[in-house]
Amino acid sequence: MKLEDPATIRMLWVVSLVVLAVLVAADAAVEHHPHFGVDGGFAFHAWYGFAVCAGMVLVSKFVVGLLLKRRDTYYDD
Repeated sequence: MKLEDPATIRMLWVVSLVVLAVLVAADAAVEHHPHFGVDGGFAFHAWYGFAVCAGMVLVSKFVVGLLLKRRDTYYDD
């Protein structure tokens, strides 16, 4: 079983999604003690983590990319 096999990749996706679904469903069984109003909602940590990760990708792509970007003619003579 190699990691780059399509069957292995599919199995990893399925296992990851099942673990994610179980963890989000287990959130219903946990008593929450919110410090702010919104953090007591169902699956807060799942959607907040996804939003922060997507935000970091966008910031790194656009903001940091603008700071580190070279001109198209950088390697020309």
